[in-house]
Formats: sequence, C-alpha cells, structure tokens
Amino acid sequence: MAVNDRASSKPLIERRSIDYIPEAERHGRLFSQFTLWMGANLQITAIVTGALAVVLGGDVFWSLIGLLIGQLLGGGVMALHAAQGPKLGLPQMISSRVQFGVYGAAIPIVLVCLMYLGFTATGTVLSGQALGQLFGVSDSTGILIFASVIVLVTVLGYRVIHFIGRVASVIGVIAFVYLFSRLISQVDVGALLEIRHFSWSSFLLAVSLAASWQIAFGPYVADYSRYLPSTTSSVKTFFAAGAGSVIGAQVAMILGVFAAASANGQFAGHEVAYIVGLGGTGATAALLYFSIAFGKVTISTLNSYGSFMCIATIISGFRGHLQVSRLQRLVFVLVIVGAATLIALLGQHSFLGAFKSFILFLLAFFTPWSAINLVDYYCITRERYDVPALADPNGRYGRWNLLGISVYVFGVLVQLPFISTKFYTGPLVAALGDVDISWIIGLVLPAALYYLCAKKWHSAVPDRLILPVEQDSVVQPKASGAGRAAAI
Repeated sequence: MAVNDRASSKPLIERRSIDYIPEAERHGRLFSQFTLWMGANLQITAIVTGALAVVLGGDVFWSLIGLLIGQLLGGGVMALHAAQGPKLGLPQMISSRVQFGVYGAAIPIVLVCLMYLGFTATGTVLSGQALGQLFGVSDSTGILIFASVIVLVTVLGYRVIHFIGRVASVIGVIAFVYLFSRLISQVDVGALLEIRHFSWSSFLLAVSLAASWQIAFGPYVADYSRYLPSTTSSVKTFFAAGAGSVIGAQVAMILGVFAAASANGQFAGHEVAYIVGLGGTGATAALLYFSIAFGKVTISTLNSYGSFMCIATIISGFRGHLQVSRLQRLVFVLVIVGAATLIALLGQHSFLGAFKSFILFLLAFFTPWSAINLVDYYCITRERYDVPALADPNGRYGRWNLLGISVYVFGVLVQLPFISTKFYTGPLVAALGDVDISWIIGLVLPAALYYLCAKKWHSAVPDRLILPVEQDSVVQPKASGAGRAAAI
C-alpha cells in the first residue's frame, strides 16, 4: 500500500500512545520532520535566547558565529536521537530502559517531565502576552486561551501536530522575512557587524546558549519520527530533523541578536512588544502578534505531548502494560497543561524568572542521559534492541541497570562545578568568565565513561533488532522477553 494511501486512511485523533508503531501504521514523509522542527524553532523564545548573547555582553559578529557553532553541535546530538525513531518505532524515553532498566528509566524521565513543565509555562506567558495584545484582553485571559488550544492539539496527537508544524513553518517564514526586512531598513546592520571585540567568555556563552537549546529537544525528538516507515534512511532522518531545527533556531536567534543590539536597552522585559514594534502598528501588529502566538503552539504542544508520553512511560514501567484510552489521554493532558497554566498565571510577573532558571538547571540532569543513550545505541548495541523486553522487568534489561544509573549520577555530579544559573552557580564558573560549559562536561565525560565500562560489563546484546510480532509468520528467537509481542 502506498505511503500516501496509508496516511490518508489514518484517523485524525491518534490512537497510539507509547506503544510500538506497527509497520502497517507507519506513514509520513521526511519533509514533515523538517517543517515540524523548523516551525518549532521559528518562535519568540528562540529570538529571546539569541538576544541574550548580546544582552549579556557579546558583540553581534562573534555572537552570530558562536550561535551557529552551538546550533550545529547541539543539533547533531538532537538529530542522532531523531534517527532512532523509524528504526525502533518507539517514543524516545522508552529506549532508556536499555541503559537504565525498566524501573530505572523513571529516574531521568521524572526530571525531563519537570523540564517540559517549565518550558511550557514560560512559553505560555509569552503567548498570553501576544494574545492579550491581539484580542485586547488581559495577559491572564490570553494565557487561558492559549492553554485551551494546546490541550486540543495535544489530545488530537501526531498527525495534527505535524500539520500545525507545517502551517507554523509557513507563517514563521513569512513573519521572519518581513521582520528582517523592516529591521534592515531601520538599522545599519553593516555597522553592527563591524564592531568586533572578541571575548572567550562571550563567545562560549553564545555557543552554550544555542547548543543547550538544541540538546533540550533530545528527550522527545524521536516521538515525532517513530511513525516513519522502518526502511527510512537514518542519515536522511538525521538531516531532515537536524536541518529544520538548526535553520529555524539560527534564523530566530539572528533576529534576536540584531534586535537586542539595536534596542538601546529597550528589549529586555518587553520582548514581545519590541519585536512586534519592528514590524509596525495596527493590522500589521495584529498579524505579528498572531504569528508569535501560533509559533508557540508548535513547541508548547511538543512539550505537552512529550510530558504525556513520559508520564505514561513511567506508569507502564511499573505496571508492565499500559493502553491509554482517549479519555485517559485527555485527563493526562488536562493535568499537564493545567499545571503549566497555573504556574504561568502565578508567575507571569515575578516568579517565572526564577522558575525558568530552575528549569535551565534541570538541563544538567538529562545531558548525561543523552550521552549514555547515544553511546549505547550507536556504539555498544549498534541498534540491536530487544523491543518486547523493554516491557518486561524480569527480562533482558532487568528492573535497575546499575551501570547506566551510576554513570548517569556521575554525569550529573561532574557538571555541578560548571553550572551557571540564577538558581545555582558552581564554584568554577567565575574562573571561566561566568560561562556555563556544563553541557560540554555533561556530554563528553559520561559518554567516554559509559563506553569504557559498557564494553566490559554490558549485558548480552541481541544478534539483531528484535521487534514485537506483527504477523504469525514472523518468528522470534527465544531470548528473554523476546518471544512475545508486548504493549510497551
């Protein structure tokens, strides 16, 4: 059956949750990965992130180069996770059971859920401001409107999320082209680029901002590539998701850099109003406010959908079997988005800044997860997973994997001296010019340690990738946990 025919026959509301996607239900095109991640990055939070490189002391020229290097480094990590989706047909965090055990995987997943919650809350505040200006209502009302949209899209699921991503990409490109043209007409870009005062601390800050931005997508990027046919090229998946994310984020951050450099101190604290002010007033401003709010729909939905997948993964790990009905899905999503909305309403004026710092601090807790997952998948097991055993605490991967958990704890602890946030600052940060390089430490050292230890002490690896039985004609080997189909 043709891919397009299969795609058109799928229901609008996603019926799968965290379980394996059978080959007969695989559909979609690689281009949808590109548009989804471009749409997720062409948004106001990416603009603000890029602006920080200048607001915190960098010049335009070296900030742009540092941001690009960070995008490529972090985007490479993110795209390596994306390439796992078509091969395994699973949400990203379930594959962590190979490295941490069926129960042990809950450790990083809980922290990832907290991160999603924080990112959703901060994005909801910015979107509430935009909708408040667009409809002439209070920011709080705007927050509630935005939250309602997120609930609807998240409940509908995979196909609608990809559709929203395509629309957001088109709207985002149009809005950004217009804003860039207005910016160039108002600002001497050449003069800004000629001011070059290289500083290692400012340069590394720009690299870290972009790299951390990209790495933050790692825990859920495969959730959106898992419906692609299993024959999809891993290399092409890597470039489709990676290019969309890197290009989208870099474009947004370039706009942020130029906006902050030309704002004369008026950008910080008035980000949405300042960006819209570049484009004009009246109907033009209304359209820009709409584009900002719509751009946040994609990434906020990804965060909410990812939170739902993580919570379901934790529950299924201890129950061994979990099939989520549409009503249960709705309840999960309402709780997740409701919590994020409550945080946004309470913290929109003062608390949110401190809460965002706490969320950025949490990045240190899943950077080593990313390192361990990627090293195991590409260097140790080499894509040879026993997928049915991921649901069996008594199977191949066990309840708790002390090797993976120990390296993970080491990866978190070794970053603490290098973390720089308002919530916590490590003792070595000042010596490095107040630059946070924890993400580098959190990737390199755990990756090297896990590789060395896993080569010696890793449990038995299957001879090939073992998937759940989809047809009676498929014969599975007798390895533990592999002789039966399982709902993950």
